[in-house]
Amino acid sequence: MAMLELFQSSRSKYSVLKSALGFYLIVVLAIITEVPTVVEGARIRHYKWEAKYEYKSPDCFKKLVITINGRSPGPTILAQQGDTIIVELKNSLITENVAIHWHGIRQIGSPWFDGTEGVTQCPIQPGETFKYQFMVDRPGTYLYHAHYGMQRDAGLYGSIRVALPDGQLEPFAYDYDRSILLNDWYHKSTHELSTGLSSKNFTWVGEPQSLLIQGKGKFNCSSLSSPSPSDPDLCNPSNPECSPYLLTVIPGKTYRLRVSSLTSLSALSFQIEGHNMTVVEADGHYVEPFVVKNLFIYSGETYSVLIKTDQNPTRNYWIQTSIVSRPSNTTGVAILNYYPNHPKRTPPTPQPQGPKWDDVDPRLAQSLSIKARKGLGRAPPQTSDRVIVMLNTQNTVDGFRRWSINNVSLNHPKTPYLISLKHNLTDQFDQNPPPDGYDFAKYDIYVKHNYSNATTSSGIYRLKFNTTVDIILQNANTMNPHNSETHPWHLHGHDFWVLGYGLGKFDIYKDPKKYNLADPIEKNTVPVHPYGWTALRFVADNPGAWAFHCHIESHFYMGMGVVFEEGIERVGRLPSSILGCGASKGLRVP
Repeated sequence: MAMLELFQSSRSKYSVLKSALGFYLIVVLAIITEVPTVVEGARIRHYKWEAKYEYKSPDCFKKLVITINGRSPGPTILAQQGDTIIVELKNSLITENVAIHWHGIRQIGSPWFDGTEGVTQCPIQPGETFKYQFMVDRPGTYLYHAHYGMQRDAGLYGSIRVALPDGQLEPFAYDYDRSILLNDWYHKSTHELSTGLSSKNFTWVGEPQSLLIQGKGKFNCSSLSSPSPSDPDLCNPSNPECSPYLLTVIPGKTYRLRVSSLTSLSALSFQIEGHNMTVVEADGHYVEPFVVKNLFIYSGETYSVLIKTDQNPTRNYWIQTSIVSRPSNTTGVAILNYYPNHPKRTPPTPQPQGPKWDDVDPRLAQSLSIKARKGLGRAPPQTSDRVIVMLNTQNTVDGFRRWSINNVSLNHPKTPYLISLKHNLTDQFDQNPPPDGYDFAKYDIYVKHNYSNATTSSGIYRLKFNTTVDIILQNANTMNPHNSETHPWHLHGHDFWVLGYGLGKFDIYKDPKKYNLADPIEKNTVPVHPYGWTALRFVADNPGAWAFHCHIESHFYMGMGVVFEEGIERVGRLPSSILGCGASKGLRVP
């Protein structure tokens, strides 16, 4: 809807609730403040942000958090299809660089503003202000988050909601539209976590201390071995910052919930006690509706679900999220607050239990259920020009623990790829491309291998422009016996068709015959399940350099990713603002 209509709608809700019950003032003000201060002209939405460290207690435990304008999650970007977004980001982190990726935005015509440090831009240095400018070309649910080091773990993330133009209707009806961001949360700083990962004395990040729902969680402060004598508020369960997130609803209505995950590590199950959820959108594409009680969601994914507030209106209900695919008892809870019940009224029932963490079947079943909405999905090309099979393995390289693709672990060069490619700086990264496959016949995905023969490389895949590419993600055993992990893979600059999933080793001769070419969903992030495979297809039609990587923060940090180059000769002149690091220092014009 137009900005004026959005504000009037929020103001109307404010008046109704204020007259009904005073304590709803806070709830409604929260709704209103989600509307950004924008400069509208030629459909331009202008934001001024400041990224800085502040002490926050999102799960009752106080730590340094990267905030945007004092908030984590940051402000929600609200726009309409075709709008231009301008974000002026001031880096006030004092001693750290920063970059923000606009997750799911394809950056057609603006590959330099994808926000991927080391791939599309130099990082934003402390004290600098950097202007991102791009168009949102499709309606849907998207994200933004830090893409420098492991800063996403520090709380720099938020939501993007893109509506249809005025007068256009979506293929489903609802009364209200809300965003719910899910995350996992560590008490250690990103520097402690990354140092452990990049040391020969390898220290794994471990399981998260909490799960956050819309930036709020509840850590058990009594589990700390001893309170801090120097900071008695280090963990304070009565801190209002960690009070449960409240989703206030009016009985008898239909709500669109845009549920997104930006977890650092965890695959999640999401459920609302007593309420079915109808899945209608995934990563900005309409889904043939299907109903779930538990929504499985992986880092980098976004879904829209519809719920009907048709349950007993005299009580509140639990919203619960739990970890799957890894053994963990950590959960997150929020409250579905049926108006006019008091928001602090605890649901009378025990918190619901999540599904078994190691049960792959329902997760695979959901993946297979996601298909394009009839009559609204784009048909994929029926054949491909190139097939790249990517074996996901864990390796030791020169004494360091790494993640690799086809035995090659990615090392980012000092000069971002887009700059090196456009300016023909061939000495800035390895000119040998990674392999297109692995020894399919001999490799056993179910056993622990001797992974000491892997290498690191900054080489990239060069794709012929406008050709169709198939990617087969093949999962395997890690360096731990009888262990295979779930990996959510995210592609920058594109959407891809999800042609199929399977368990076991992908058969390049038989499995393509089972591809769904009739109604595959398009997505930008997709899981590959333990000991399984996932088949994707995309058209290399967006000139630039694009990252494709595991969205688990520690895995990408440890080299689990690749870079695609396509149509670089079609990329326009690079803005000087993205230059200034590596060999591009001499290219920057003040």
